[in-house]
Amino acid sequence: MNIEVEIKVFISEEKYFELLDFFRVHGEFLKEDYQETYYFDADVDLRIQRNDYFSKLVLKKGNIHDYQREEYEVKFDRNEFEKLEKMFLALGYKVAIKWFRKRHDFRWEDIEVSVDFTRGYGYILELERKSDEINKELDLQILKDKLAKLDLELTPREEFDRCFNHYKENWQKLV
Repeated sequence: MNIEVEIKVFISEEKYFELLDFFRVHGEFLKEDYQETYYFDADVDLRIQRNDYFSKLVLKKGNIHDYQREEYEVKFDRNEFEKLEKMFLALGYKVAIKWFRKRHDFRWEDIEVSVDFTRGYGYILELERKSDEINKELDLQILKDKLAKLDLELTPREEFDRCFNHYKENWQKLV
């Protein structure tokens, strides 16, 4: 199953802490993580990430805020991050954006939940399931139902696109 089905919601700082408390009680805590992610100026969503545990190379097809995208990840030792960056720079790619995120991961009712704070970007709740081509629409509806259960509304894709473009143009000042 290599289809990532996810929905994201911008949340307030107050809601961020409420959701952390909620999922600590009603979900299974998986990990807390600090992530540094570099997006490259490629024709596809190509990025590298270093977190508290490992580094990884990620390629996602489709558009950045699509609800369903084909995704590939390759994990490396955490200390390989600089080599990955140098490799892509040597291939002619440029770093388009850098993200600095604190993430809290939970499992809740058979879905993956991330409660995030990204410096210069904001607070976000992300619900995700891995799927396949046959079940991706069903999985998307399951995620929307879970979001409604949390009494939250889906942030329109246009708002995410607007905020992403603003961050992309200004990330060096915002962080």
